[in-house]
Amino acid sequence: MEQLLEILNQLHPDVDFTSVDDLYEEGVLDSLDMVRLVTEISQTFDVTVPPEELVPENFQNVKTILAMIERLDEE
Repeated sequence: MEQLLEILNQLHPDVDFTSVDDLYEEGVLDSLDMVRLVTEISQTFDVTVPPEELVPENFQNVKTILAMIERLDEE
């Protein structure tokens, strides 16, 4: 989780990502952030995020992003 938080903090150092419930609804992430986030996740965790995984439910908060990474790592 620490690596993911580092990535998110690079995008928005002013946000406490552990307390945000919905990154989209609260306006924390935009489409450019998503591109950067997916790129960093792919490189850091050595996973490929396929297009069908690019849904808001997978990027709501730190827990849902981490769950997606763990699921992709098992595949």
